[in-house]
Amino acid sequence: MHPFTRTSLTAAALVCGALAPAAPALAAPAGNAPECVAVWQSTGRVTKTGYARNDCGKRLRLKIVWARGTDGACFTVDPGQTISSQVPRGIRTFDGANSC
Repeated sequence: MHPFTRTSLTAAALVCGALAPAAPALAAPAGNAPECVAVWQSTGRVTKTGYARNDCGKRLRLKIVWARGTDGACFTVDPGQTISSQVPRGIRTFDGANSC
């Protein structure tokens, strides 16, 4: 038996920041977009949104890629611009960005 109670574990987690809301984190590069494209996702109560920002020095054609369903539309993205695609929460997972 552990000497900690549920209350003390929760308190310890709060002190360590384990239960603090997380900011959207950059995803591991996925898809076939160049490595200079930053990708991340955010999850809300009803939807999740995938993002791709062109950090390359040239214009690219990009789309957001989702597993188990239709991908986002293809956009021309200038350097510094960000595109996004939103889907309902559920079995769909964010797979990054592809060149198109």
